Amino acid sequence: MTNPFDDITAPDVDVIMLVGSNPEEAHPVLGTKIRRAVREGCKLIVVDPRKIDLAKNAEIHLQLKPGTNVAFANGMMHIILEEGLEDAEFIKSRTEGFEELREIVKDYTPEKVAEVCNIDAGELRKAARLYAKAKKAPIMYCLGVTEHSTGTEGVMSLSNLAMMVGKIGRSGCGINPIRGQNNVQGACDMGCLPGDFPGYQKVKNEDALKKFSEHWGVPLNPAVGITATRMPGAVAEGKVKALYIFGEDPMRTDPDIGHIKKMLTGLEFLVVQELFMTKTAELADVVLPGVSYAEKEGTFTNSERRVQRVRKAVELNLGMRPDVEIFYDIMNRLGYPQPRLSASEIMDEISELVPSFRGINYARLDAGESLHWPCMDEKDMGKAILHVGKFTRGLGYFYPAQYKPSAELPDEEYPFLMITGRMLYHYNAGAMTHRTEGISELHSSSYMEIHKGDAEALGIKNGDRVKVASRRGEIETRAVVGDKVNYGEVFMTFHFDDGNVNHLTNAAIDSFANVPEYKVCAVRIRRA
Repeated sequence: MTNPFDDITAPDVDVIMLVGSNPEEAHPVLGTKIRRAVREGCKLIVVDPRKIDLAKNAEIHLQLKPGTNVAFANGMMHIILEEGLEDAEFIKSRTEGFEELREIVKDYTPEKVAEVCNIDAGELRKAARLYAKAKKAPIMYCLGVTEHSTGTEGVMSLSNLAMMVGKIGRSGCGINPIRGQNNVQGACDMGCLPGDFPGYQKVKNEDALKKFSEHWGVPLNPAVGITATRMPGAVAEGKVKALYIFGEDPMRTDPDIGHIKKMLTGLEFLVVQELFMTKTAELADVVLPGVSYAEKEGTFTNSERRVQRVRKAVELNLGMRPDVEIFYDIMNRLGYPQPRLSASEIMDEISELVPSFRGINYARLDAGESLHWPCMDEKDMGKAILHVGKFTRGLGYFYPAQYKPSAELPDEEYPFLMITGRMLYHYNAGAMTHRTEGISELHSSSYMEIHKGDAEALGIKNGDRVKVASRRGEIETRAVVGDKVNYGEVFMTFHFDDGNVNHLTNAAIDSFANVPEYKVCAVRIRRA
């Protein structure tokens, strides 16, 4: 995120553009902030294939066809340029690549984009004018933008849009990804990407490689590793023979579960470190019992790059151990002499090795200071707003993104387009929320939202059991009939083992970030 939450939902924000995100269910604290901002006069543009609850209070709801985010953004930019609403001075002084993008978006007329996105051209014009003319207008987006085979280009297109009107590096503006889980940002920051050391220092960079090799006292491999989504192929090719899965349940949450099971059972050795005996842990050769966030010290870094202390709240003695203690033992048994460090000492090492964390330590966090990275020294409170005056890369780059259709579209055999997402009451694989009795009383099984017109044509009534099939499998679930989704589209969550939608989803991945296309796959439906 370029801007913090309180800045982009402040009383002086004129317009919020929410793209591919349902924060009231997936991020309810932020969802409450957005609803309050709208109640106090902020205008809301919702760009989402479903009629999420926030759409009821939106000035404009563009209920676009899933997978058409690039076309939508290019259409917005076409209108902005056609009507002279761009920030010419910002473009001239702070960006590059504009002329190439200008030529591309000439073809994205409102009428053409309306046809591609299945929206109204007049509403698209209204949205472009509203966003461009606002003094303060942040873009917020989530997995509805990223979980596509063109997800990275979708993000770049939104960045193009914000730069075109000069709404980056300013209060109440920016381009703001809402992270999908509580410490996704922190995990990325600490090197949980196959080409990065902590702080996004590249393994291919000789200086970074030398620094970390010397500090840790071992020669480190300069080769970029394999992303999780490319692991099944690597296992099939014999390049990967063992996996250590830590706090993840791919047998529930990864696309095309049949493909994932084939991968996991094809390994020579599988270790799973977990809180519970998950579907993935059931397949493991060794299960290492870890402990929850409430049983250990540490930090989470949230969506707005704010480092937050996590403090031990309970002490249990049931054979589980803090994750780091398990890692220490394994490292030492593998021959690396790893001393046992406290959480505070680990943060000190992070501060030493990661320039953007240099000013962050437990003394400051425990004293109640609110610190965003980059935080360059102990007198620095960190940069809550990024790219003020200058972009991190120097000039902001207009990426020349062209719309490409999703990897799998409906046809005669599989005529419906399926979207996946979250609901309020359960979280991801449900490893914790399914064990919460009150929540499970409210919602304990899967469902599929279908438009009432499609349901009538198929002879399906609200509550009926239905079979849903894709090219990868078939599941049975319950139909919820209404008008939240468009004709020809259906929606399912992925929280439930009964009717798990990830038996159906497509493992096609984005060519930049290797993110699966969870949000679009073709299915057929019939009464059970």
